[in-house]
Amino acid sequence: MTFDHGVFTVSLDFELLWGVRETRTIESYGANLRGVREAIPRMLDVFAANGIHATWATVGFLFHRNADELRAALPPPSLRPNYVRADISPYEYIDAGQALDPLYHFAPELVERIAEQPGQAIGTHTYSHYYCLEQGQGLREFEADIECATEVARRAGLRLKSIVFPRNQCNEDYLAALARHGIVCYRGTQGGHAYAASDKAGQGYLRRATRLLDAYMNVSGHNTHALDSCFESAPFNFPASSFLRPYSSKWAMLDGLRLGRIKNAMTDAALNKRLYHLWWHPHNFGRNTAQNIAFLERIAEHYVLLRERHGFASLNMEELSELAATRLVDQTSLPAAEPA
Repeated sequence: MTFDHGVFTVSLDFELLWGVRETRTIESYGANLRGVREAIPRMLDVFAANGIHATWATVGFLFHRNADELRAALPPPSLRPNYVRADISPYEYIDAGQALDPLYHFAPELVERIAEQPGQAIGTHTYSHYYCLEQGQGLREFEADIECATEVARRAGLRLKSIVFPRNQCNEDYLAALARHGIVCYRGTQGGHAYAASDKAGQGYLRRATRLLDAYMNVSGHNTHALDSCFESAPFNFPASSFLRPYSSKWAMLDGLRLGRIKNAMTDAALNKRLYHLWWHPHNFGRNTAQNIAFLERIAEHYVLLRERHGFASLNMEELSELAATRLVDQTSLPAAEPA
């Protein structure tokens, strides 16, 4: 199977405090979370100006307006994960009667704004930022979580078709269940040992150091993907290629390397008609927003150049899955019978 052009895919893990709650506090990370309210509209402006389509994998809790609405929609205790690492569960935090400031916990107006913009799609990052490889949870609890995610999206007038597993804990045992909830594609993990899916205990110093180095130097390759391998069967796997690390004054002198690393991989995908999948979190742009947006604009400029020269196409995960489904039908359909 051959393809006419390469594909540039962007996905963002939209989670606010729910995604960092066990490792960060409002005191230590609040500026990043507050800055999301500015960063998302500015990212949307860059996407609109350059024709970039993106999937926003959104934690289901963010759809709610306040704590009362959230608590009324939670799955029953019998269907919640019972993680061995109790600190990673949001449910005790919620049940303890914490004052859930909407600034850090809810964002229905941002979800609506994203969904209204052409080329932008809302996917799921599970309902509760669910950890699929941690001990103390299973398929039953996962499906209850996804049911809540699809229901809260339905109430907002949205149909979820894609998933990004929190902490990239892609559990292959759960993939078959996705179709039962209308989810047809997911973001798989980037290739290489440093990016392999695991629970937190498996994410040691060496893996983290390797990923940091890989952001600036070509340690693991371009990590572009053959489109025919992504389109083999549903649910379709559109693996990650690179994490867009945020601006850091400590590493700013190496930003040319960081940009070049991304641009070279994009060029490889465009020339060889492959998939390049870039991802990050909106809260990564919550601080140093001007510098991060400027960096994103340079990526966008390179995308436009590749689009004009090589037909490089920007498709979100939902659009990619539609293309994949069409190809799959074309590949498996039989020719019409000859008339008698």
